[in-house]
Amino acid sequence: MASPPASGRSSPCLGSRSTAVVALDCEMVGTGPGGHCSELARCSILDYHGNVLYDKYVRPSQRVTDYRTPWSGISKHHLRDAMPFSQAQQEILTILQGKVVVGHSIYNDFDALDVLHPGHMVRDIGASRHLSRLAGFPHKRCPSLKILANKLLNRQIQVRLVLFFMRGHCSVEDAHAALDLYKLVEGEWERELQDELQDDDASKHYMQDEYWPDHVITDIQ
Repeated sequence: MASPPASGRSSPCLGSRSTAVVALDCEMVGTGPGGHCSELARCSILDYHGNVLYDKYVRPSQRVTDYRTPWSGISKHHLRDAMPFSQAQQEILTILQGKVVVGHSIYNDFDALDVLHPGHMVRDIGASRHLSRLAGFPHKRCPSLKILANKLLNRQIQVRLVLFFMRGHCSVEDAHAALDLYKLVEGEWERELQDELQDDDASKHYMQDEYWPDHVITDIQ
């Protein structure tokens, strides 16, 4: 599993949000018997301002047995000239390196990408208690992206029937919704994370023996 280098424990968002944050969304298709295995078929990445940095179709390693078109928006013709997974993965890793990555249920996307991203550099809005509270949902519930966008952004996404044409999800649209939802609670979320990191660093610093009573150090020695 590939992993972009971490850029330290402190959050880069507080000083340079516009360059530190990207939004990610992937669409998957089914491979293997019954199409039960999920593989990457499209990946979209937006910058903090919503500009598209990356939006490409990806050819799965295994033969597609279920395009999941009503949900993925992917059809056979989309993958006809798509790039190989290994090439797409390297391109995506380059973009994600050192970035805070925003998305909904984003670990499903990381799994499809076969990527390990540093946990402190991930903002999963589906697990955000700030957004759940803002939307009026219980803390432990994980609202869908569609519900959050409708309730908090007054935006309809993932509309399956448009002029009688089944179009499924759009990863650019979903990434944009995730990004805008993140911005609603960005200040509160980042301050809380920064406080947690500082508390964690302070605890580790306190454990150094220069802060220990002399009798404790003597007992250890």
